[in-house]
Amino acid sequence: MPQDSPMPLKRVLYHHRTQGKAVEGVHIRGVSDALRAEGVAVDIISVPGADPYASPKAMSPTRSSKSWMRALTRLPEPLFELAEIAYNAIAGWRVLAYLRRNADVDFIYERYSLFMISTVLLGRMRGLPVILEVNDSAAVHRVRPLFFHRVAMAMERYAFRKATGLVFVSAAFRNRIQQAHGTLAPAIVTHNAANIDKFSFTEQQRSDARAHWGLEGHVVCGYLGAFVPWHAIDKFVYEIADRLEQAPHLKLLLVGDGATYPEVKAFVEKRGLSDRVILTGRVSHDAVPGLLAAMDMAILPSAGDYTSPVKLFEFMACAVPPIAPDFEPIREVLVEGSTGWMFRAEDTAAAVQAVLQRSTDADELRRIGQAARAYVAAERQWRNNVLQLSDFYTGLRQPATAAA
Repeated sequence: MPQDSPMPLKRVLYHHRTQGKAVEGVHIRGVSDALRAEGVAVDIISVPGADPYASPKAMSPTRSSKSWMRALTRLPEPLFELAEIAYNAIAGWRVLAYLRRNADVDFIYERYSLFMISTVLLGRMRGLPVILEVNDSAAVHRVRPLFFHRVAMAMERYAFRKATGLVFVSAAFRNRIQQAHGTLAPAIVTHNAANIDKFSFTEQQRSDARAHWGLEGHVVCGYLGAFVPWHAIDKFVYEIADRLEQAPHLKLLLVGDGATYPEVKAFVEKRGLSDRVILTGRVSHDAVPGLLAAMDMAILPSAGDYTSPVKLFEFMACAVPPIAPDFEPIREVLVEGSTGWMFRAEDTAAAVQAVLQRSTDADELRRIGQAARAYVAAERQWRNNVLQLSDFYTGLRQPATAAA
Protein backbone atom coordinates (compact mmCIF):
# COMPACT_ATOMS: atom_id res chain seq x y z
CA MET A 1 0.00 0.00 0.00
CA PRO A 2 1.42 3.42 -0.91
CA GLN A 3 1.95 5.33 2.32
CA ASP A 4 -0.28 8.21 1.23
CA SER A 5 -3.22 5.91 0.38
CA PRO A 6 -6.17 5.89 2.79
CA MET A 7 -6.28 2.81 5.00
CA PRO A 8 -9.19 0.52 4.03
CA LEU A 9 -10.20 0.02 7.66
CA LYS A 10 -12.83 1.69 9.80
CA ARG A 11 -12.86 -0.19 13.10
CA VAL A 12 -10.74 -2.89 14.71
CA LEU A 13 -11.36 -4.78 17.93
CA TYR A 14 -8.08 -5.43 19.77
CA HIS A 15 -8.43 -8.30 22.24
CA HIS A 16 -5.72 -9.39 24.68
CA ARG A 17 -5.42 -11.43 27.86
CA THR A 18 -2.22 -9.88 29.18
CA GLN A 19 -1.76 -7.65 32.21
CA GLY A 20 -1.19 -4.74 29.81
CA LYS A 21 2.05 -3.59 31.40
CA ALA A 22 5.76 -3.33 30.56
CA VAL A 23 6.73 -4.60 27.09
CA GLU A 24 3.33 -6.08 26.27
CA GLY A 25 1.72 -2.73 27.07
CA VAL A 26 4.23 -0.90 24.85
CA HIS A 27 3.35 -3.24 21.99
CA ILE A 28 -0.42 -2.93 22.46
CA ARG A 29 -0.23 0.85 22.63
CA GLY A 30 2.14 0.96 19.66
CA VAL A 31 -0.22 -0.92 17.35
CA SER A 32 -3.39 0.75 18.64
CA ASP A 33 -2.01 4.28 18.48
CA ALA A 34 -0.61 3.74 14.99
CA LEU A 35 -3.99 2.49 13.73
CA ARG A 36 -5.75 5.45 15.32
CA ALA A 37 -3.27 7.83 13.72
CA GLU A 38 -4.38 6.42 10.36
CA GLY A 39 -8.03 7.19 11.15
CA VAL A 40 -9.02 3.69 12.33
CA ALA A 41 -11.22 3.34 15.42
CA VAL A 42 -9.66 0.83 17.82
CA ASP A 43 -11.60 -0.69 20.71
CA ILE A 44 -9.74 -2.75 23.31
CA ILE A 45 -11.12 -5.65 25.33
CA SER A 46 -8.83 -7.04 28.00
CA VAL A 47 -8.83 -8.77 31.34
CA PRO A 48 -10.78 -6.41 33.64
CA GLY A 49 -8.35 -3.90 35.11
CA ALA A 50 -5.62 -4.63 32.55
CA ASP A 51 -6.11 -1.69 30.20
CA PRO A 52 -2.59 -0.85 28.91
CA TYR A 53 -3.47 2.85 28.93
CA ALA A 54 -4.54 2.76 32.56
CA SER A 55 -1.75 0.54 33.86
CA PRO A 56 1.22 2.17 35.60
CA LYS A 57 3.80 3.06 32.97
CA ALA A 58 6.86 1.94 34.86
CA MET A 59 9.97 -0.08 34.20
CA SER A 60 8.88 -2.82 36.60
CA PRO A 61 7.60 -5.73 34.52
CA THR A 62 7.75 -8.09 37.47
CA ARG A 63 5.06 -6.19 39.40
CA SER A 64 1.36 -6.54 38.68
CA SER A 65 -0.96 -3.60 39.13
CA LYS A 66 -3.79 -5.73 40.57
CA SER A 67 -3.54 -7.90 43.67
CA TRP A 68 -5.98 -10.45 42.27
CA MET A 69 -3.75 -10.85 39.19
CA ARG A 70 -0.75 -11.51 41.41
CA ALA A 71 -2.75 -14.06 43.37
CA LEU A 72 -3.87 -15.80 40.20
CA THR A 73 -0.34 -16.17 38.84
CA ARG A 74 0.74 -17.74 42.14
CA LEU A 75 -1.76 -20.58 41.88
CA PRO A 76 -0.35 -24.10 41.41
CA GLU A 77 0.25 -24.60 37.70
CA PRO A 78 -2.68 -26.99 37.04
CA LEU A 79 -5.14 -24.57 38.68
CA PHE A 80 -3.66 -21.58 36.88
CA GLU A 81 -4.01 -23.31 33.51
CA LEU A 82 -7.59 -24.37 34.28
CA ALA A 83 -8.34 -20.72 35.03
CA GLU A 84 -6.82 -19.77 31.65
CA ILE A 85 -9.05 -22.31 29.90
CA ALA A 86 -12.12 -21.12 31.79
CA TYR A 87 -11.41 -17.54 30.74
CA ASN A 88 -12.53 -18.50 27.24
CA ALA A 89 -16.12 -18.30 28.49
CA ILE A 90 -15.63 -14.80 29.91
CA ALA A 91 -13.74 -13.54 26.88
CA GLY A 92 -16.24 -15.09 24.47
CA TRP A 93 -19.18 -13.53 26.25
CA ARG A 94 -17.57 -10.08 26.34
CA VAL A 95 -16.47 -10.18 22.69
CA LEU A 96 -19.88 -11.41 21.56
CA ALA A 97 -21.62 -8.63 23.48
CA TYR A 98 -19.29 -6.11 21.85
CA LEU A 99 -19.93 -7.47 18.35
CA ARG A 100 -23.68 -7.24 18.84
CA ARG A 101 -23.26 -3.52 19.57
CA ASN A 102 -20.74 -2.85 16.79
CA ALA A 103 -21.60 -4.19 13.37
CA ASP A 104 -18.94 -2.15 11.58
CA VAL A 105 -15.86 -4.03 12.86
CA ASP A 106 -13.51 -4.97 10.04
CA PHE A 107 -11.67 -7.66 12.01
CA ILE A 108 -10.59 -8.81 15.44
CA TYR A 109 -6.89 -8.43 16.21
CA GLU A 110 -5.89 -10.62 19.12
CA ARG A 111 -2.62 -10.89 20.99
CA TYR A 112 -2.58 -14.67 21.23
CA SER A 113 -2.46 -16.30 24.67
CA LEU A 114 -2.17 -19.98 25.52
CA PHE A 115 -5.49 -21.90 25.71
CA MET A 116 -7.34 -18.99 24.05
CA ILE A 117 -9.68 -20.16 21.27
CA SER A 118 -13.04 -18.47 21.92
CA THR A 119 -12.29 -15.46 19.70
CA VAL A 120 -11.37 -17.67 16.74
CA LEU A 121 -14.55 -19.72 17.30
CA LEU A 122 -16.67 -16.56 17.40
CA GLY A 123 -15.03 -15.20 14.28
CA ARG A 124 -15.82 -18.36 12.35
CA MET A 125 -19.41 -18.41 13.62
CA ARG A 126 -20.02 -14.80 12.59
CA GLY A 127 -17.93 -14.74 9.42
CA LEU A 128 -15.63 -12.09 10.90
CA PRO A 129 -11.87 -12.19 10.22
CA VAL A 130 -9.65 -12.88 13.23
CA ILE A 131 -5.94 -12.10 12.99
CA LEU A 132 -3.74 -13.46 15.76
CA GLU A 133 -0.52 -11.72 16.74
CA VAL A 134 1.68 -14.57 17.97
CA ASN A 135 4.23 -13.75 20.68
CA ASP A 136 3.95 -16.99 22.67
CA SER A 137 3.40 -20.67 22.04
CA ALA A 138 3.10 -24.01 23.77
CA ALA A 139 5.75 -25.24 21.34
CA VAL A 140 8.62 -23.18 22.79
CA HIS A 141 10.57 -23.38 26.03
CA ARG A 142 8.80 -21.51 28.82
CA VAL A 143 10.03 -20.19 32.15
CA ARG A 144 6.81 -21.55 33.68
CA PRO A 145 6.46 -25.09 32.24
CA LEU A 146 3.02 -26.21 31.10
CA PHE A 147 1.14 -28.87 33.05
CA PHE A 148 -1.56 -29.48 30.41
CA HIS A 149 0.92 -29.36 27.54
CA ARG A 150 -0.99 -31.65 25.18
CA VAL A 151 -4.20 -29.71 25.72
CA ALA A 152 -2.38 -26.43 25.09
CA MET A 153 -0.84 -27.79 21.89
CA ALA A 154 -4.19 -29.08 20.61
CA MET A 155 -6.01 -25.80 21.31
CA GLU A 156 -3.16 -23.83 19.80
CA ARG A 157 -3.11 -25.97 16.67
CA TYR A 158 -6.82 -25.30 16.20
CA ALA A 159 -6.39 -21.55 16.70
CA PHE A 160 -3.41 -21.29 14.36
CA ARG A 161 -5.15 -23.24 11.61
CA LYS A 162 -8.63 -21.71 11.89
CA ALA A 163 -7.68 -18.06 12.39
CA THR A 164 -7.97 -15.89 9.29
CA GLY A 165 -4.33 -14.86 9.54
CA LEU A 166 -1.29 -14.92 11.81
CA VAL A 167 1.30 -12.24 12.58
CA PHE A 168 4.63 -13.54 13.91
CA VAL A 169 7.29 -11.38 15.55
CA SER A 170 10.15 -13.15 13.76
CA ALA A 171 10.69 -15.52 10.87
CA ALA A 172 12.53 -17.86 13.25
CA PHE A 173 9.41 -18.08 15.42
CA ARG A 174 7.12 -18.64 12.44
CA ASN A 175 9.34 -21.46 11.17
CA ARG A 176 9.46 -23.10 14.58
CA ILE A 177 5.68 -22.98 14.95
CA GLN A 178 5.17 -24.34 11.45
CA GLN A 179 7.49 -27.23 12.25
CA ALA A 180 5.52 -27.97 15.43
CA HIS A 181 2.00 -27.62 14.02
CA GLY A 182 2.27 -28.24 10.29
CA THR A 183 -0.31 -26.39 8.21
CA LEU A 184 -1.05 -22.87 9.46
CA ALA A 185 -3.32 -20.01 8.46
CA PRO A 186 -1.74 -17.42 6.13
CA ALA A 187 1.01 -15.62 8.00
CA ILE A 188 3.30 -12.59 7.88
CA VAL A 189 6.35 -11.61 9.91
CA THR A 190 6.25 -8.22 11.64
CA HIS A 191 9.10 -7.39 13.98
CA ASN A 192 8.59 -4.98 16.83
CA ALA A 193 9.09 -1.25 16.41
CA ALA A 194 9.62 2.14 18.04
CA ASN A 195 8.42 5.61 17.11
CA ILE A 196 11.15 8.11 16.31
CA ASP A 197 9.23 11.04 17.79
CA LYS A 198 9.13 9.36 21.21
CA PHE A 199 12.87 8.62 21.14
CA SER A 200 14.34 11.95 20.14
CA PHE A 201 16.30 14.30 22.34
CA THR A 202 18.25 17.54 22.20
CA GLU A 203 21.90 18.00 23.10
CA GLN A 204 20.71 19.90 26.18
CA GLN A 205 18.65 16.91 27.31
CA ARG A 206 21.64 14.65 26.79
CA SER A 207 23.90 16.98 28.77
CA ASP A 208 21.36 17.30 31.59
CA ALA A 209 20.89 13.53 31.83
CA ARG A 210 24.61 12.85 31.86
CA ALA A 211 25.16 15.51 34.51
CA HIS A 212 22.34 14.16 36.66
CA TRP A 213 23.81 10.65 36.71
CA GLY A 214 27.45 11.70 36.91
CA LEU A 215 28.39 10.47 33.44
CA GLU A 216 30.22 13.47 31.97
CA GLY A 217 33.50 12.68 30.26
CA HIS A 218 32.75 8.96 29.95
CA VAL A 219 31.55 6.55 27.30
CA VAL A 220 28.26 5.16 28.61
CA CYS A 221 27.01 1.65 27.93
CA GLY A 222 23.36 1.32 28.87
CA TYR A 223 20.84 -1.38 29.60
CA LEU A 224 17.06 -0.97 29.63
CA GLY A 225 14.71 -3.66 30.85
CA ALA A 226 13.92 -6.20 33.51
CA PHE A 227 16.46 -7.59 35.93
CA VAL A 228 15.38 -11.20 35.44
CA PRO A 229 17.50 -14.33 34.92
CA TRP A 230 16.62 -14.81 31.24
CA HIS A 231 17.88 -11.30 30.35
CA ALA A 232 21.21 -12.09 32.07
CA ILE A 233 22.06 -8.52 33.05
CA ASP A 234 23.20 -9.90 36.41
CA LYS A 235 25.69 -12.24 34.73
CA PHE A 236 26.92 -9.37 32.56
CA VAL A 237 27.63 -7.16 35.59
CA TYR A 238 29.44 -9.96 37.42
CA GLU A 239 31.54 -10.70 34.33
CA ILE A 240 32.52 -7.11 33.52
CA ALA A 241 33.29 -6.09 37.11
CA ASP A 242 36.90 -7.26 36.99
CA ARG A 243 37.47 -5.61 33.61
CA LEU A 244 36.27 -2.09 34.45
CA GLU A 245 39.62 -1.11 35.92
CA GLN A 246 41.13 -1.64 32.46
CA ALA A 247 38.56 0.74 30.93
CA PRO A 248 38.49 3.93 33.07
CA HIS A 249 36.66 5.73 30.25
CA LEU A 250 33.61 3.45 30.53
CA LYS A 251 30.54 3.63 32.79
CA LEU A 252 27.41 1.47 32.83
CA LEU A 253 23.89 2.95 33.13
CA LEU A 254 21.43 0.18 33.98
CA VAL A 255 17.73 1.09 33.91
CA GLY A 256 15.01 -1.07 35.46
CA ASP A 257 14.41 -3.47 38.30
CA GLY A 258 13.23 -7.01 38.90
CA ALA A 259 14.04 -10.26 40.63
CA THR A 260 17.84 -10.05 40.34
CA TYR A 261 18.10 -6.29 40.99
CA PRO A 262 18.74 -6.53 44.77
CA GLU A 263 21.58 -9.02 44.22
CA VAL A 264 23.17 -6.87 41.52
CA LYS A 265 22.86 -3.74 43.66
CA ALA A 266 24.44 -5.50 46.65
CA PHE A 267 27.26 -6.82 44.45
CA VAL A 268 28.01 -3.37 42.99
CA GLU A 269 28.09 -1.78 46.43
CA LYS A 270 30.24 -4.53 47.91
CA ARG A 271 32.78 -4.20 45.09
CA GLY A 272 32.87 -0.41 45.40
CA LEU A 273 31.65 0.08 41.84
CA SER A 274 28.71 2.40 42.46
CA ASP A 275 30.46 5.23 40.58
CA ARG A 276 31.09 2.97 37.57
CA VAL A 277 27.85 0.96 37.48
CA ILE A 278 24.89 3.34 37.82
CA LEU A 279 21.66 1.61 38.84
CA THR A 280 18.57 3.79 38.38
CA GLY A 281 16.07 1.28 39.72
CA ARG A 282 12.43 1.58 38.75
CA VAL A 283 11.61 4.59 36.54
CA SER A 284 8.51 5.79 34.73
CA HIS A 285 8.24 4.87 31.07
CA ASP A 286 8.13 8.58 30.25
CA ALA A 287 11.62 8.92 31.73
CA VAL A 288 13.11 6.29 29.43
CA PRO A 289 13.96 8.54 26.43
CA GLY A 290 15.88 10.90 28.70
CA LEU A 291 17.92 8.03 30.10
CA LEU A 292 18.57 6.69 26.61
CA ALA A 293 19.85 10.15 25.69
CA ALA A 294 22.67 9.69 28.19
CA MET A 295 23.88 6.48 26.54
CA ASP A 296 26.53 6.07 23.83
CA MET A 297 25.91 2.36 23.30
CA ALA A 298 23.64 -0.35 24.73
CA ILE A 299 23.97 -3.98 25.72
CA LEU A 300 21.40 -6.76 25.46
CA PRO A 301 23.15 -9.57 27.35
CA SER A 302 20.52 -12.09 26.31
CA ALA A 303 17.15 -12.35 24.58
CA GLY A 304 14.68 -15.00 23.53
CA ASP A 305 15.83 -17.12 20.63
CA TYR A 306 12.50 -16.55 18.85
CA THR A 307 11.40 -13.12 20.11
CA SER A 308 11.77 -9.58 18.78
CA PRO A 309 13.07 -7.41 21.66
CA VAL A 310 11.27 -4.05 21.82
CA LYS A 311 14.23 -2.52 23.64
CA LEU A 312 16.45 -3.25 20.62
CA PHE A 313 14.35 -0.90 18.47
CA GLU A 314 14.08 1.70 21.21
CA PHE A 315 17.88 1.83 21.44
CA MET A 316 18.17 2.14 17.67
CA ALA A 317 15.44 4.79 17.45
CA CYS A 318 17.40 6.88 19.96
CA ALA A 319 20.62 6.53 17.90
CA VAL A 320 22.13 4.30 20.58
CA PRO A 321 23.96 1.47 18.78
CA PRO A 322 23.09 -1.92 20.29
CA ILE A 323 25.36 -4.86 21.07
CA ALA A 324 23.14 -7.93 21.05
CA PRO A 325 23.30 -11.75 21.00
CA ASP A 326 23.29 -13.29 17.55
CA PHE A 327 19.99 -15.12 17.91
CA GLU A 328 18.26 -15.55 14.56
CA PRO A 329 15.48 -12.97 15.17
CA ILE A 330 18.12 -10.34 15.92
CA ARG A 331 20.09 -11.28 12.81
CA GLU A 332 16.88 -10.64 10.86
CA VAL A 333 16.92 -6.93 11.74
CA LEU A 334 20.45 -5.99 12.85
CA VAL A 335 23.23 -5.54 10.29
CA GLU A 336 26.64 -6.29 11.80
CA GLY A 337 28.89 -3.23 11.71
CA SER A 338 26.17 -1.14 10.09
CA THR A 339 23.30 -0.72 12.59
CA GLY A 340 24.89 -2.47 15.57
CA TRP A 341 27.04 -5.40 16.57
CA MET A 342 26.44 -8.97 17.68
CA PHE A 343 28.24 -11.47 19.89
CA ARG A 344 27.88 -15.22 20.25
CA ALA A 345 24.59 -15.85 22.04
CA GLU A 346 24.76 -17.07 25.64
CA ASP A 347 28.46 -16.16 25.86
CA THR A 348 28.67 -13.49 28.56
CA ALA A 349 32.42 -13.13 28.20
CA ALA A 350 31.96 -12.36 24.51
CA ALA A 351 29.34 -9.72 25.38
CA VAL A 352 31.76 -8.05 27.80
CA GLN A 353 34.59 -8.14 25.27
CA ALA A 354 32.37 -6.59 22.61
CA VAL A 355 31.40 -3.72 24.94
CA LEU A 356 35.00 -3.02 25.91
CA GLN A 357 36.15 -3.13 22.29
CA ARG A 358 33.43 -0.85 20.91
CA SER A 359 33.70 1.65 23.77
CA THR A 360 37.08 2.87 22.54
CA ASP A 361 35.82 4.52 19.33
CA ALA A 362 33.35 7.33 20.02
CA ASP A 363 33.14 8.37 16.36
CA GLU A 364 32.19 4.86 15.31
CA LEU A 365 29.53 4.71 18.00
CA ARG A 366 27.96 7.91 16.68
CA ARG A 367 28.08 6.69 13.07
CA ILE A 368 26.48 3.34 13.82
CA GLY A 369 23.93 4.99 16.08
CA GLN A 370 22.80 7.37 13.36
CA ALA A 371 22.53 4.53 10.85
CA ALA A 372 20.43 2.53 13.30
CA ARG A 373 18.09 5.48 13.83
CA ALA A 374 17.74 5.98 10.07
CA TYR A 375 16.79 2.31 9.69
CA VAL A 376 14.07 2.56 12.33
CA ALA A 377 12.77 5.81 10.84
CA ALA A 378 12.44 4.23 7.41
CA GLU A 379 11.28 0.70 8.22
CA ARG A 380 10.60 -0.06 11.86
CA GLN A 381 8.14 2.46 13.26
CA TRP A 382 4.73 1.29 14.46
CA ARG A 383 3.15 2.92 11.40
CA ASN A 384 5.16 0.58 9.19
CA ASN A 385 3.70 -2.34 11.13
CA VAL A 386 0.07 -1.29 10.79
CA LEU A 387 0.49 -0.51 7.09
CA GLN A 388 1.77 -4.05 6.63
CA LEU A 389 -1.16 -5.33 8.71
CA SER A 390 -3.64 -3.42 6.54
CA ASP A 391 -2.10 -4.86 3.38
CA PHE A 392 -2.26 -8.34 4.93
CA TYR A 393 -5.94 -7.91 5.82
CA THR A 394 -6.73 -6.66 2.31
CA GLY A 395 -4.99 -9.67 0.78
CA LEU A 396 -6.85 -12.07 3.06
CA ARG A 397 -10.20 -10.56 2.04
CA GLN A 398 -9.57 -10.61 -1.71
CA PRO A 399 -10.24 -14.35 -2.26
CA ALA A 400 -13.54 -14.04 -0.41
CA THR A 401 -14.46 -10.96 -2.44
CA ALA A 402 -13.57 -12.70 -5.69
CA ALA A 403 -15.61 -15.74 -4.74
CA ALA A 404 -18.60 -13.56 -3.94
